[in-house]
Amino acid sequence: MFYPNLDRRSQAMLFHSSIRKELGRSFGATLVVLATVVMTMMLIRTLGQASKGSVSPSDVLMVMGYTVLGQLPTILALSLFVAIVGTLSRMYRDSEMVIWFASGRGIGALLAPLLRFAAPVMVAIAVLALLVWPWANQQIQDMKQRYENRGDVDRIAPGQFQESASGTRVFFIDKEAAESDAGSNVFIAANDHGNQAVTSARSARLKVIDGDRFALLSHGQRLESSTQEGKPRLKVSEFAEYGTRVSTGVASNDDEAPLNTRSTQELMAEPLPAYRSELAWRFGLAFAALNFVVLGLAVTSVNPRAGRSGNLMLALFAFVVYYNFMNLGRSWIGNGRVHFGIYMAVLHGGVLALGLLVLAKRHFNWSFSPRAVLRGRRSAAA
Repeated sequence: MFYPNLDRRSQAMLFHSSIRKELGRSFGATLVVLATVVMTMMLIRTLGQASKGSVSPSDVLMVMGYTVLGQLPTILALSLFVAIVGTLSRMYRDSEMVIWFASGRGIGALLAPLLRFAAPVMVAIAVLALLVWPWANQQIQDMKQRYENRGDVDRIAPGQFQESASGTRVFFIDKEAAESDAGSNVFIAANDHGNQAVTSARSARLKVIDGDRFALLSHGQRLESSTQEGKPRLKVSEFAEYGTRVSTGVASNDDEAPLNTRSTQELMAEPLPAYRSELAWRFGLAFAALNFVVLGLAVTSVNPRAGRSGNLMLALFAFVVYYNFMNLGRSWIGNGRVHFGIYMAVLHGGVLALGLLVLAKRHFNWSFSPRAVLRGRRSAAA
């Protein structure tokens, strides 16, 4: 909205203020919708992991929260892009852009208020991508590792068959005794390199020996079947007391930690292709937000004959293509096909240069068609 009694600078300030307010409302609504969709998808995915035994059922909400927190850079970038495209499309459709152009302003003059609005969002995306993303992945990895490395006795539930962490043994306890480290009517089926053994006992108790947990079975029998020299052998024995190790300490190896759990400082310290690929993804998330602001302003326009959702569909298509190229470049850098600097310059720098070129063309009304060039030369000659 413009006021005729104000000068051009005051009108521009009012217009910038109004467009930032509308961008804020559109960005907030888009962020809520996308976050809800992503949370629903992550909840379904986490429940599937819990059903497969990869995640503890009690940690489902925490894993979902950390996963959504790690996906926030992508959600914020898409919300910013959709908000800019939706707001500018509405301004074109309601002829507000016509008034803006009639006041002597070009489309390039809108870049400053858009960047002013997007600056906090871009800073948040950079912080989330460089710092929060590896931290959230590390928390998820720690919870999964603790659940996978928990003792076999911790997996046992009364009246249920439970598989060991290595997948080579199956435990069953009919009922628990009064003591927390004892049980009764124990059944253990083990398969080790083709040798099968079935052990049953009336009772069992836990005992820690040299840091390892052992189950001491009392008053039971053991059935072992194996193959030696091509002939099957069967051995049946009874025991008054029999001990079997049920859990052992598992030392974590930092060298085998996933790349997405490593800090940005650690990745920058090692010039390895795999480390550079992860850095390209994290820095790419920050650069993509800036490129989306420029692209949203450069390509948004309204055709009266087209539907209202045409620009939003174009925005979603551009977002998908851009992020697919980021994933593809991540793979190429990790395989050593492309250098880190060349990839960053070609993809992110190229998209930024292309967006600024299109924006300059629309701002200065450049035309590269032969007819327009010939017409311009005739006008200059006249």
